[in-house]
Amino acid sequence: MILGVGTDLANIERIAGTLERFGDRFRTRVFTDTEIAKAEARADTPGTYAKRWAAKEACSKALGTGLRMGISWKDMAVTNLPTGQPVMALTGWAAERLKAMTPPGHEAVVHVTLTDDHPWAQAFVVIEARALP
Repeated sequence: MILGVGTDLANIERIAGTLERFGDRFRTRVFTDTEIAKAEARADTPGTYAKRWAAKEACSKALGTGLRMGISWKDMAVTNLPTGQPVMALTGWAAERLKAMTPPGHEAVVHVTLTDDHPWAQAFVVIEARALP
């Protein structure tokens, strides 16, 4: 069963400007060390940050809260499987919210997909509840 769906569209040039203006202050407030390392290793650093920004926004929408009620940017982190597939890890209040919205006898699975076509980066997040065996 679907528990939540979220999407977000981010302007890569806006994120690039924010990176230029605020630098590490912005990076360390919004992104985990792993996300920063991934973005800084990529040729399209602003695009990588923009996709992860969009994923965090989309995830907060799928959780039904937006970025309020105690959710921190870093409570939602995008990493990649060895295949390159993005995955979303939730910690802190975001993980607590996910647990609260998951019905008994189910496990929550957070699906995320990212795309970009300059100057836009987009993310979709679907939260699924799967019945436990």
